[in-house]
Amino acid sequence: MAVQVGGASKRIGLAMSGGGFRAAAFHLGVMRKLKDLKLLDKLDLLSCVSGGSIAGAFLAANWAKADVLDRLDTYLRTKSIAVSSVIGGVLDPFATRLDKLAESYDRDLFHEATLHDLANGPRVYLNATNLATGNMFFFVAGGDKPEEIGDYELGVVPAGDFRISRAVAASSAFPPVFPPLRLMPDVYAHGGNVEYVTLCDGGVYDNMGINPVVRARAALDYVIVSDGGKPFAIDQHPTDAGTLVLKAALDIMMEQIRGLEFDRLQHRHLAAAGPKPLWFSIDSKEGEVQPGDAAFASAIGTNLRALSDDEMNVLSRQGGGLVESRIRRYAPELVA
Repeated sequence: MAVQVGGASKRIGLAMSGGGFRAAAFHLGVMRKLKDLKLLDKLDLLSCVSGGSIAGAFLAANWAKADVLDRLDTYLRTKSIAVSSVIGGVLDPFATRLDKLAESYDRDLFHEATLHDLANGPRVYLNATNLATGNMFFFVAGGDKPEEIGDYELGVVPAGDFRISRAVAASSAFPPVFPPLRLMPDVYAHGGNVEYVTLCDGGVYDNMGINPVVRARAALDYVIVSDGGKPFAIDQHPTDAGTLVLKAALDIMMEQIRGLEFDRLQHRHLAAAGPKPLWFSIDSKEGEVQPGDAAFASAIGTNLRALSDDEMNVLSRQGGGLVESRIRRYAPELVA
């Protein structure tokens, strides 16, 4: 799947952040532009978190299908799953809200497909957070390599029959709206000293999915980082309420992590120990197609509700404009 640059094969990775349906629609715009630039089918690795996992897993599961992006577009315009999942989990004594979330993904997107069904596409990481170890936990498949689940501390195990819908649900299980996914030893027979693991939204650990990209640094030459998460904004009236301070503190920590992850990628590249990063955030004005797109796109909520036509159009346009701008400015050789 590599792209030819100056007669040499170059490998490209795409990291897609969390941020609910807003992020998924933003990434959809990125993928559409990459297709226009004849780069989408050249991707070697996808690293996905939360809303990015919805988009990335659906792309990988339908890798050879010409209408995959149009079908994802329709899904994001017509489905609202968070409310129905919460209500269903409350009313059904035999299922949790996370179970209902996974069922909705299975019904509308994945149709009982497993990690093994991702074999023919690029290597794809669907990232969650392991509450037992504090590490990123990944579901990984594709790229003509084994299907595995695990983290770098407890180890990995084969998992070809693990449902894609449950992996995406774990990756997008934002607390406290959704409870974590529990994996018992019969599913994840790890080598650690914990009885079981519980998994929540991958954005708790790393909302951009940078960790798998860094660990794959020897294999990748470029990494496109599509950040559709919530940008931190100056608050003209900062809170002094105790309960809201915690939320503000978490937002600040998330912003710190974003900056550190970017520096991590940039410094590794400058030290010739990592891929060239092409990073853009949803609120960036450098590359916006129409004035005001950045402000409009970044003001849309990061939940799991259906997006209006105006929201979809702006998010897709903003994602496409930003990725083309970064490629043409920092890696023009990819589209020469």
